[in-house]
Amino acid sequence: MKMLSVVLPAYNEEKMIVRAAQEVGKVLENARISYELVFVDDGSKDATWRQIEETAKENPHITGVHFSRNFGKEAAMFAGLANAKGDCCVVMDCDLQHPPETLVEMYRLWEQGYEVVEGVKRTRGKESALHRASAGMFYKIISKAVGIDMSRASDFKLMDRRAVDAILEMPERNAFFRALSSWVGFRSASVEFDVQERTEGESKWSTGALIRYAVTNIVAFSSAPMQFVTFAGIGVFLLGIILGIQTLVKYFMGHAVEGFTTVILLILFIGSIIMISLGIIGYYISKIYEEVKGRPRYLISRKIDSRIEK
Repeated sequence: MKMLSVVLPAYNEEKMIVRAAQEVGKVLENARISYELVFVDDGSKDATWRQIEETAKENPHITGVHFSRNFGKEAAMFAGLANAKGDCCVVMDCDLQHPPETLVEMYRLWEQGYEVVEGVKRTRGKESALHRASAGMFYKIISKAVGIDMSRASDFKLMDRRAVDAILEMPERNAFFRALSSWVGFRSASVEFDVQERTEGESKWSTGALIRYAVTNIVAFSSAPMQFVTFAGIGVFLLGIILGIQTLVKYFMGHAVEGFTTVILLILFIGSIIMISLGIIGYYISKIYEEVKGRPRYLISRKIDSRIEK
C-alpha cells in the first residue's frame, strides 16, 4: 500500500505531541492507510522535542526533525516535506485545528488521481473580532498581490510526490508554501473543513505576526508592492502638472502666487511618498541580499527516523 506522510510543524507544542500522534494515527489506521508522522520541532523553548523522542520510542510511525533554532513555520514545512518518505504528503497543524478525519477524504481523492488536494476553510472557528478583521484584511491583500484567491486557503493540503519534489527543487530561500503549492499546478481538488478549537496551549499568530507574515510572503511571491512605487510616482507627476498649470494661469492673469500652506503640505506629501517608496525598494533589496547569500532555509541538529518500511 502506498504511504502517506503527515508533516506536523511544532513550536512550543509539548502538550499536543502525544495527542496529535494518537488521534492522527487512530484515524489513518481505522481507514487502513499506511502512514508516517513527521514532527518538525521549530526550535521550541519547551519540552516539545523530548515529547517527540518519547513518543517515537513507543510509536514506530514517528519521524522527528529538530532545528538548531527557530526558523519559522515555512522552513518547518519544507523540512518536513524534505524528510518525508511517503508517496504523498499532507501538511497540517500540530494543534489539531486541522481535523484529522479530513485526511482520509484527501487521501481518497489522491487515489482517484488528484495530485494536489487543497484544504479549504468552511469556517474559521472562534476568534476575537480584531484577529478576524486582521486575518480578513491579510487574505484580501495577499490575494490581490499574488493573483491567487486565498480568502479561504490554508497550509492544510495533500500533495503527490511529484508536486512535493517540484516545490523542493525551487532554489528560493524566502518561499511562500501556501501560494507555491497552487503555483506548481498539477491536477487539483479541494476539500472543505471546519477549523477546530485548540484544546491545549495558545495560538502563535498574533495580529503583529500576521502583518509580518503578510509583508514577508507578499514580497517573496509578488512584485506588486514595487508597482506602488511606479503608480505613486505617476500620481505625484500628474498632481505636479495640475498645480503647475494652475500657477501659470494665475501668473498670466496678474494674480499673486499664494499658497505657502499648500507648498508645505505638498512637500510633506511628496516626501512621504518618497520615503515609503525607498522603504519598499529597500525591503526588496534586503530579500535579494538574503537570496544571494544562499544560506540554507534551516539547520537540523537532531533527527529520528521512523521504523516503518515504505
